[in-house]
Amino acid sequence: MATVLVLIAAPGSDAINDQVLGAVGSPPHWLSKGEAAEFAPPPDLGKLREKLSNLPIDLNLVLTANRRKRLLIADMDSTMIQQECIDELAVVAGLGDQIKEITVRAMHGEIDFPSALRERVGLMSGLDAKVIDTIMRDRITLMPGGKTLVATMKSRGAYTALVSGGFRQFTSRVAAQIGFHANEANDLIIENGKLAGKVAEPILGKEAKLAALNHLSLVNGLTPADAIAVGDGANDIPMLQAAGMGVALHAKPKVQEAVSLCINHGDLTSLLYLQGYKKAEFI
Repeated sequence: MATVLVLIAAPGSDAINDQVLGAVGSPPHWLSKGEAAEFAPPPDLGKLREKLSNLPIDLNLVLTANRRKRLLIADMDSTMIQQECIDELAVVAGLGDQIKEITVRAMHGEIDFPSALRERVGLMSGLDAKVIDTIMRDRITLMPGGKTLVATMKSRGAYTALVSGGFRQFTSRVAAQIGFHANEANDLIIENGKLAGKVAEPILGKEAKLAALNHLSLVNGLTPADAIAVGDGANDIPMLQAAGMGVALHAKPKVQEAVSLCINHGDLTSLLYLQGYKKAEFI
């Protein structure tokens, strides 16, 4: 199948310069001058990766067929926002180091996600639920490029969904801020204004993320091949592998090994470049 090589540089770096163009050896089709371009695939991609390895540039081979996707499914924590919400709750509860260690192991796929989630939430039993408002206001920041990604795809008729192994109490607000059509997540149980230390069952993990991809494809008259999915953790892998484009964004090594499209230097607008959008088309 026909492919195109997409080079995406870190925002503002203008790293795709004459030296880089010379290394690629074919004329560029610019998506954004100095920042993103596509080329005919080189005969030896591995050699090119080695030549450019010290530069803030992501190299990805993209299929040209069905390139502009009509469904976006995105993870939230460390993907659409720059934090892990459960770790932020833990800091407020004075359990930061203890819970972050469990989070890291779960994100790397070293321990079962549902069990890790139950354990971490259990440690925060009795925490005042009002801290969620405080965390959203003072500690949560959006990942650069997210609003542009969602707005641009929506302007072309795509359906957008935030699907997270985190908590509805956060995803509902983040989805509204960014402009997603829908959001799915786990539900923290709150009793008498305090966290009960429990999550509503069944827990949304990797199987549920894959199921969400399949369901949202079906109800929108699409197939998973029409979707682009993005995430960074181990529980995103089945979803990323099933989507027409599965993108590992600043992801854990296990995730990057499992998918073919990886962004380590660019921001979320990189997902638009991968689909062939020019910067002039961004919303």
